[in-house]
Amino acid sequence: MSLDKSEAAALSRLFSATVLRDLGKQARSPLFTRLLDHTRFATYMSPEATVGTVFDEAFELLSKSRFRDDYVYRAAITEKILLGRHSLNTATLLNEVRAGSCKADVVVLNGTATAYEIKSERDSLARLRNQVFNYRQVFATVNVVVSTSHLSEVLKATPEDVGVITLSERFRFQTSREAQNRPERIVPSMVLEVLRVDEAAAVLTGLGQEIPAVPNTQIRSELDRIFAELDPAAVHEEMVKILRASRSQANLATFIGSIPASIRAASLAAKPTPKSRARIKEAVDTPLTEALAWK
Repeated sequence: MSLDKSEAAALSRLFSATVLRDLGKQARSPLFTRLLDHTRFATYMSPEATVGTVFDEAFELLSKSRFRDDYVYRAAITEKILLGRHSLNTATLLNEVRAGSCKADVVVLNGTATAYEIKSERDSLARLRNQVFNYRQVFATVNVVVSTSHLSEVLKATPEDVGVITLSERFRFQTSREAQNRPERIVPSMVLEVLRVDEAAAVLTGLGQEIPAVPNTQIRSELDRIFAELDPAAVHEEMVKILRASRSQANLATFIGSIPASIRAASLAAKPTPKSRARIKEAVDTPLTEALAWK
């Protein structure tokens, strides 16, 4: 089956936060059914297909089409880097992490902090220089993950310490330029913007610094003054340690291993509660014939 633009847009929305939220709340999603109705996809599925089968086959179709979107790249980072090289017990994945005036698409925390900026076939490169400039001040390692159509331009537009990775049509990563791990170049006051106040206090404690005893209305400005005087590499190392613990996803490991690979990235972003996880699992095991009647 080949997709037209309208069908690709509908299948892409199957992996949206709205559909995942529906499944987590009700173990069903009327939007899922309406989106399928906009395509010919259901007619190609076997009578034994489940909702989980639909997710996986829709994703495979999208990942090989000329309509690959941001989610295909996020899923690749989740599968091949977070779960392929590491695990949820040893690494944490964060989405949309603030860095100055920008937000990094994906950040993986393991022994260091690695930012990934996604430039899919649909994306413009107009903001890339400013995004990379900001990310290099917060994260020790920065990669741009691109379609092959952007490769040449991205290599020219980014500094030598920034990695460039392509996602092939076979859904494989190929490194065109290796990223350098450079924690000494980060700016501690910009790292502070990523942290909650309790996380910033934990960083100070880890570095042997006193936590400022000031009213809540003054705490951010006082933390900013203290962080500005700290060693960049030491702040980065402590930030990674604290965020890995405070935002750990280890409690999701069993659930993530039990659901279709295609919705793992969306499920991690949704941060489902134990009850929501059970409902999502129930939904993906639902026969497609039954799901087509979801209203």
